[in-house]
Amino acid sequence: MEGSVLTKVVLPLALFVIMLGMGLALVPEDFRRVARHPRAVAVGISLQMIALPLLGFGVVKVFGLEGALGVGLIALALCPGGTTSNMFSFLSRGDVALSISLTAVVSLVTPFTIPLLLHPIMQSMMGEGQAVALPIGQTIVQLLAITLLPVGLGMLIRHKAPSASRRAEGPVKVLSIAFLFLVIGGILRENWAQLPQFFAQAGSAALALNLAGMALGYFGGRAMRLNEQQSITCGIEVGIQNGTTALLLTSTILKNPTMSIAPAIYSLIMFGTGALFGVIVARRVPAERVKPSPAD
Repeated sequence: MEGSVLTKVVLPLALFVIMLGMGLALVPEDFRRVARHPRAVAVGISLQMIALPLLGFGVVKVFGLEGALGVGLIALALCPGGTTSNMFSFLSRGDVALSISLTAVVSLVTPFTIPLLLHPIMQSMMGEGQAVALPIGQTIVQLLAITLLPVGLGMLIRHKAPSASRRAEGPVKVLSIAFLFLVIGGILRENWAQLPQFFAQAGSAALALNLAGMALGYFGGRAMRLNEQQSITCGIEVGIQNGTTALLLTSTILKNPTMSIAPAIYSLIMFGTGALFGVIVARRVPAERVKPSPAD
């Protein structure tokens, strides 16, 4: 697959489908719930938007990731969770309503925070001759167009045709995952010659960030006195990132294939580790305590 087709067509389309699927699953109740349960939402947002980027920066330093590889991993840590995190919260017997609310709120904020935070990080980590321009205003507009627009469209479809939107949720999620793997495969193919070196450099760091993120979310939630299901959801939301957003940022907007390596590796890893996390923590929640989202 040509790199231009991958980054200019397939990747934006993949993110559009993912965010459309998120919109199909959202109702106004998901946002009103934030006001009714502010503590759990505040803890989840703080862990994901403050603690996780700091953790990502620490992982980059510990593993000695330099330049574009390190920037790519931090870019991933700045991204929101995705619809995949909602699925894992359900399978792990977490608080699905909280998961949907966190995904929705953080997805509304990150189009603004990612460019503003990533710009100084890039200036600091990219050496002379490696610097890549990040047009902050243009990046914000692009992220808004490819994330919030399809979310709004999905919510409109859900409002106008609720039965049809519910039937479409499953196929859209499957399609979004298929798109993600197609994008990852294309990125790995483009960098095939350097792949062993990249995996040696970024593979362990991506795995460490993923595992540490889930632990941070879960134990951070417990430390803040959230209940078991809420803590499970925090673990999932912090550890399961929207890799497609990170890949769009690094491949399409910044046009730096090396930056895309860590997000691509992370996106592959998180399905296995997320499933393992779910198997471990689901045993801690009796089946009778699992309740569907009020929006369902």
